[in-house]
Amino acid sequence: MIHASSTPMNGRKGTGLRNPTKPLLTLVGPTASGKTALSLELARRVPGGGECIGADSMQVYRGMDVGTATPDRAERGSIPHHLLDVADPHESGFTVHDWLALAEAAIEGCRARGRLPIVVGGTNLYVRALLEGVFPGPPVPPETRERLESEGLESLYARLQQVDPTAAERIHRNDRRRIVRALEVWETTGTPISRQQTQWGERRIAPREDALVVCLDWAPEALNRRINRRVGRMMESGFLEEVARLQEQGPLGRQAAEAVGYQELADHLAGRCSLAEAVERIKIRSRRYGKQQRTWMRRFHAVEGVLRVECSEEHPPTEALEPILQRLVTGAG
Repeated sequence: MIHASSTPMNGRKGTGLRNPTKPLLTLVGPTASGKTALSLELARRVPGGGECIGADSMQVYRGMDVGTATPDRAERGSIPHHLLDVADPHESGFTVHDWLALAEAAIEGCRARGRLPIVVGGTNLYVRALLEGVFPGPPVPPETRERLESEGLESLYARLQQVDPTAAERIHRNDRRRIVRALEVWETTGTPISRQQTQWGERRIAPREDALVVCLDWAPEALNRRINRRVGRMMESGFLEEVARLQEQGPLGRQAAEAVGYQELADHLAGRCSLAEAVERIKIRSRRYGKQQRTWMRRFHAVEGVLRVECSEEHPPTEALEPILQRLVTGAG
């Protein structure tokens, strides 16, 4: 079932894009929701053809293809893809600002070739940054950052638990980069970063005028079944071997190490758990991640001109092809 926003982007009932001459199609949905399949079909069907732009914070890393469900070689061979495999997983420092700069360049490149840019959103923060800018964190004095960087990770996390328990619950205790950032914000402003991000996140999303947002919605039970099946396919496709290869090249950077499944399989390779236990932990963590994404995605439901697609096994995302194409071509909802 397709739901069009009751608040059209240009204020006229039944219309969509305010700037249909240079549209930007943005697909958002939780993990395993079918974004890739829908994006490929749209790229084939839109007038002039389309190109896919990844908005996934883990698919940016080279060599992490199986565990992040990166489009495979055949899919990338049939449709041009951008912002996949652009960063070294053994290094840290790739930021949302880096992604945004690359995404804007890719969008302009698509348009210069007369192609439709299709942003395929796996990381909600990336999509929101594209639609309305990046969370405006405060500037931090260099001496504050240097002092925090020199402290031990355990003491830093303990302090974060005291000053911002909400952020501490969300941030892994080994994620030095995000722990330091949260403490920087606390020391600089006196306000927990979790409170500032919540205030920013609760604002109504008012996207750029060229964007058509398509949101894929799934019932939790159906999505969880899809997640479990996809984890099984990942294991059959060489997920364990991928983790072993990456480990041979050195430890993953702090950001890449957060990807679901990589630490779990590393624990198995180190003899800390059986393969069956590791796989079950991956499924549990993936389902939790999907739940977090569904919660975050509710904010996209209020985006002006959004098309919401209620998906199920009987009604897959590809059934939304015609309504999306109609909106893109005519601007009609």
